[in-house]
Amino acid sequence: MEIWINPACSKCRSAVQVLDAEGAEYTVRRYLEDVPSPDEIRAVLDRLGLEPWDITRTQEADAKELGLEEWPREAGSRERWISALAGHPKLIQRPIITADDGTAVVARTDEAVRDAMKR
Repeated sequence: MEIWINPACSKCRSAVQVLDAEGAEYTVRRYLEDVPSPDEIRAVLDRLGLEPWDITRTQEADAKELGLEEWPREAGSRERWISALAGHPKLIQRPIITADDGTAVVARTDEAVRDAMKR
């Protein structure tokens, strides 16, 4: 199991605390430093069963600067969104846990973290 975190994020710190309290084995990826490639973002999206706009933090300054609110949310725009996430990793919703069963969750609640650990 791997968790993508931003250490400055309270939701990320909380998720790590739950993992530690439950004795889970996991690796940490500080995705702002170890930026996911477009292929890695595609793989995580497949595991999540989501589209890139579903995991984009549209209220971030970078999102506003890029005008993401105006971008189409359709298959033809998918690669543009993925490129934006790879180029501006701060836009990626966090934390994301890739579970051992091949799925993933956006683990913004303790329940979501525990769900990922059961997979």
